Amino acid sequence: MRILGIETSCDETGIAIYDDERGLLANQLYSQIKLHADYGGVVPELASRDHVRKTVPLIQAAMKDAGLNAGDLDGIAYTAGPGLVGALLVGATVGRALAFAWNVPAVPVHHMEGHLLAPMLEDNPPAFPFVALLVSGGHTQLISVTGIGEYTLLGESIDDAAGEAFDKTAKLLGLDYPGGPMLSKLAQQGTEGRFTFPRPMTDRPGLDFSFSGLKTFAANTIHGNGNDDQTRADIARAFEDAVVDTLAIKCKRALEQTGFKRLVMAGGVSANRTLRARLAEMMQKRGGEVFYARPEFCTDNGAMIAYAGMVRLKGGTSGELGITVRPRWPLAELPPVA
Repeated sequence: MRILGIETSCDETGIAIYDDERGLLANQLYSQIKLHADYGGVVPELASRDHVRKTVPLIQAAMKDAGLNAGDLDGIAYTAGPGLVGALLVGATVGRALAFAWNVPAVPVHHMEGHLLAPMLEDNPPAFPFVALLVSGGHTQLISVTGIGEYTLLGESIDDAAGEAFDKTAKLLGLDYPGGPMLSKLAQQGTEGRFTFPRPMTDRPGLDFSFSGLKTFAANTIHGNGNDDQTRADIARAFEDAVVDTLAIKCKRALEQTGFKRLVMAGGVSANRTLRARLAEMMQKRGGEVFYARPEFCTDNGAMIAYAGMVRLKGGTSGELGITVRPRWPLAELPPVA
């Protein structure tokens, strides 16, 4: 089975073709970082217009890379939510139109399920069950996963997502957009222990997160300690350590609560090297395993959508002919796949 995947939920246009026997046949990605850099964040209208310009040419490039024609495809998967409504509509419209023209089924894919399943693209995919840490600019969630579509929310952020907190703190430090990766790079030059940030909501039971207070703490620390280069690096280090420790503490609790031995982390922040090292160390001590996708599959991409769409299509899922997107779409609402 060969599936074309279309990802247009935010500021990356991702197109990929996945074959259930041969693996990933093509992967095209266009990032809008330069387009939005002057504004310090994603401008939804500009994002939508750029998807209109880039989606079809990237599909053509992916088909050429894979050496395929329309008749070689068995289905089209597209991100139907959550995300920016205008951006989602571009991918959904193109995906539906091509499916109709090529007489193949179209599969609406949940963006976060795509992220959650991205580690399945690797040579050593995780087996069920596992605890999933979905950590990105828009989501921070801990989920019990016992199968495809068998998701139980264990905890989530009650305010800012971890990636959002990274970006906002980076802006306070005067770093360029996108701020999260820039802050992590700066943190590598920081002195451990010079500043100590709180580990929010770790002093009480439960698996929910809160990161907005860390941003405020960072702002107060910046204003009270000058703004020389080393101080900024030390603050970045303290902030990153606080986020990583908080995520690790909550992951440990989730593993203890479920009794699972496997941890999967996915989403843009899962590319963070400090977080990967911390969770790998924790899982080694626990006699368990941690799984994650390669860095290019942690951020938004078409490969994860193609894979998720293939799994859903094999399970009998396909959408109606109408074009429907869901900017807000709880992951727990997805039906299980046998």
